[in-house]
Amino acid sequence: MLAPAAAERNKGPILAVLRDYAGGPGPVRVLEVGAGSGLHAAHCARALPHARWLPSDVEPRALRSIAAYAEAMQVPNMLPPIYLDVSQGWETWGGTQPATLDLVVSINMMHISELRCTEGLFKGAGVLLKPGGVLFTYGPYAVDGQISPQSNVEFDRSLRQSNPAWGLRDTALLRQLAEANGMRLERMVGAESLGGGTVPVMVAPPPTPALCLQVDMPANNKSLIFRKL
Repeated sequence: MLAPAAAERNKGPILAVLRDYAGGPGPVRVLEVGAGSGLHAAHCARALPHARWLPSDVEPRALRSIAAYAEAMQVPNMLPPIYLDVSQGWETWGGTQPATLDLVVSINMMHISELRCTEGLFKGAGVLLKPGGVLFTYGPYAVDGQISPQSNVEFDRSLRQSNPAWGLRDTALLRQLAEANGMRLERMVGAESLGGGTVPVMVAPPPTPALCLQVDMPANNKSLIFRKL
């Protein structure tokens, strides 16, 4: 099994946010796009027993790791992983039908993939989510043209040097993609450190998406909540 240190650090804060959208008593259908090692899928699915969690990835190595996590952690509501290329149309996404998902999850994918993958994520989520469903994304972002702190500026530069098609995506662009696909940016969520630990700070949605408030999550990342209209 793959065991990225970053996933170990942020799995708690991510789960704390996801509980707001998948922690209820009723069944919840979840598709995770770009599940990577599978650590988040296994951790969240085990903590959210009413969620029917379908992890996916495009890399064979990741698919093997996801399956290994499901077996090792004994998570009955975590489905076998599927191959999914997010840059392709939703019709290729494992047979998922329109308006059948409650939650689409994407963690640390946008900045290390081409823009067409981000565009595909929003297009697919716009079709597959039920009205009122949520697209949850987590990672480092530029916020309305600004990247902060300096470590994120340097990270963005290093990504673009490795691959000019990579880099931090701007929330202004993501709002546009959301609106073009029947969604809106509802919240930004962060975390602050208290007593040496990281605890989530839930920020209430403002009157308009453009005024979303945010604080910092682990490694200066953000959780973004897009709601299907």
